[in-house]
Order: sequence, then C-alpha cells, then structure tokens
Amino acid sequence: MRIITHSPQETIDTAKKLGALLKKGDIIAYKGNLGAGKTTFTRGLAVGLGLGDIVTSPTFALVNEYCGEKLSMYHFDMYRIETEGDLESSGFYDYDFENNIAVIEWSENIDGFLPKNTIYITINAVGDTDREIITEDGGRFDSAWN
Repeated sequence: MRIITHSPQETIDTAKKLGALLKKGDIIAYKGNLGAGKTTFTRGLAVGLGLGDIVTSPTFALVNEYCGEKLSMYHFDMYRIETEGDLESSGFYDYDFENNIAVIEWSENIDGFLPKNTIYITINAVGDTDREIITEDGGRFDSAWN
C-alpha cells in the first residue's frame, strides 16, 4: 500500500491508524533516509497504541522503550549495527518481542536477522513536508489507509 502525507501531523495521524491495529509480537522495520520521518511516524504508532506521544529518536540510546498497561513498544536505531555480533552485544535479543511491539529504524542493517513476518514501512521525503509511505504487510493493514 502507498500513501502520501502532506505534513508531520498528517504523517502522525496516518501512523495512529496503523498503531491501533498492531498486535503483540509485531515487528515494524523502517526503510528511509535520514530525516524522512521515521521518528514522526513512530510517534503516531505510539499514540495509536495508547502509549502517548512523547517519542524521541533512539539515535544515541540505541533503544527507547515506551511502556503501556498491556504492552510496550521498543524503538530501536540500528544505524551503527554492522554485524550479528554488534546486534547481539546491543542487547537486541534480550527484549520480549513476543509480548510487545518492536519498531526498528535503519532496519536494512539487520534485515537478515528479522523474522519473515516483519512488517516493512518505507518512508520517503518527496517534498519539504510531503512523505511517501509504503507498507509491505501482505494487506494486513489495508483498513488503516481507507
């Protein structure tokens, strides 16, 4: 599915719809250049999951965790991860993915280590505030875009 948003708020609102449909165990893998809007989209996912809108980039922390009553969302930045050893030493495998949601920026760096049911979202800047959002989810979230 492909959608164009025209402002950061519209990107957040779009992601909120998808966030409301996420289930425990979902893994979202982002593709997109620096400044494309991955963290903005993650803010919308968090709101849709009922986790609030205080979301920041995990660039220097490697992972930010947003806790809710029923589940948490782990927001990873894999920009500096180059090998499986890097991934393992980051603590990535210590998180409870089965009962929570994972959102991964720079997923290209760990693509070979992600499960087959990973949901891929590509975000491209196509203007100053316009974003092209492409989901590869087997049609699971088609209702979010209607």
